[in-house]
Order: sequence, then C-alpha cells, then structure tokens
Amino acid sequence: MKHYYFSLNISYQQYVTHYTGHAYSILVCTDQGLRLQLPATRFRPFLTQLGLKGRFRLTTDQNNKFLRLESL
Repeated sequence: MKHYYFSLNISYQQYVTHYTGHAYSILVCTDQGLRLQLPATRFRPFLTQLGLKGRFRLTTDQNNKFLRLESL
C-alpha cells in the first residue's frame, strides 16, 4: 500500500461547484510534491459548512487504485 499526505483548504462554495458538475475532480499536491487528481465525490464525507479544511491521507494499492481517504 502507498500513502499520500496533503492539506486542503477549499470553501464550501468552491466544493459545491465541483460536486454539482462544473468540474468532477479536485487536484491536490501531496507533501512530496506529487499532483493527484481525485474525484470530488471522494471528499463528500469530509465536507462541512466551512468546506474542506485539514490534513488528509490517501491510501492506494500497489497499482495506484484508490483504497481509502482519511481525514487526519
């Protein structure tokens, strides 16, 4: 398994724009400098009235297939 760590600070309104169809993915930059494109729907469980704020860990398998996304 591989782990990728990153921080997000996206307002609620910015996220809603992504989730409602204007854009379907969110581009994040990991602590290691990698750019990862993830479906906006993966972040929905972490959405609050303030938006998406905080540290996250993405876990993938050996083939870089999504396993889980966690808020830290």
